Amino acid sequence: APVGKFKSNGYGLYDMAGNVWEWVSDWYDRTYYNRGTKNNPKGLATGEFKSLRGGSWVNYASTLRSALRRWSQPNVRFNDTGFRCAKSVPLE
Repeated sequence: APVGKFKSNGYGLYDMAGNVWEWVSDWYDRTYYNRGTKNNPKGLATGEFKSLRGGSWVNYASTLRSALRRWSQPNVRFNDTGFRCAKSVPLE
C-alpha cells in the first residue's frame, strides 16, 4: 500500500504495522520473557540470532502486532525485513 494510505493510530502515527519485519537491537532468546523482567527488558548481551518484531506484508493481518517476534542471523537479508528509526523522549 502507498505510504499514508490508511488512517493514523491513536498516537497520530502512520504505517506502524504490516510493512516489514523490523530489526531490533535485542539478541533473540526464545525463553527470555518467561524469566526476564517485563518492564523495559534489555535482553541478552550477546547471542547468535537477532530479534525481529511486528510481522510484514507476507503475514496474516490477524498476526500483525509489535509483540510478534521471530529471529534471524544478523548477516541474512530478506525482502520483508527492515528497520525503523526511533528516538527516546522523556515522559511527561
